[in-house]
Amino acid sequence: MLARALEARGIAVLRTREPGGTDGAEQLRALLLAPGADWTPLAEMLLHFAARAEHVDRAIRPALAAGHWVVCDRFTDSTLAYQGYGQGADLAAIRALGVMIGLAPDRTIVLDIPEHVRTARLAARPGGLDRYELLSPPFHARVREGFRAIAAGEPERCVLIRGDGDEAAVHAAVLRAIERE
Repeated sequence: MLARALEARGIAVLRTREPGGTDGAEQLRALLLAPGADWTPLAEMLLHFAARAEHVDRAIRPALAAGHWVVCDRFTDSTLAYQGYGQGADLAAIRALGVMIGLAPDRTIVLDIPEHVRTARLAARPGGLDRYELLSPPFHARVREGFRAIAAGEPERCVLIRGDGDEAAVHAAVLRAIERE
């Protein structure tokens, strides 16, 4: 919705996701999200950064160089929240790898929803669940608290938005956050 709203304003947008966004990164995404995969937190963190390095160099940097906005579903903060806060990978190592990537978002939107809303939305969605979606409620509580901590620690970049409202209200809040400068 955000990408469409920006395009309607005449802004060129690359809409992408992580892990993924390029052929190589999509191959790593398939490995990371496959139900039954059992990575150590360090290996999983490094796989996410391998996918991110491909994504940044082959898709994001060229789009930015061409003057496009980039709307990316997840980035380094997600690795910090999922692998760091959720799985116990070293937070300093994740941050150091983020610095090595050499690119940070201008604005990060964190959609915050309680566990019961997450569970209900997943149950209503068609298709199977990926490996992360199958993880325990305590894991998801740690991830949620991680995202909240990241947003609180960088309020100039991160905007925490309640994501449990109706779609139009959440979208309006996202647009307001993007326009905030």
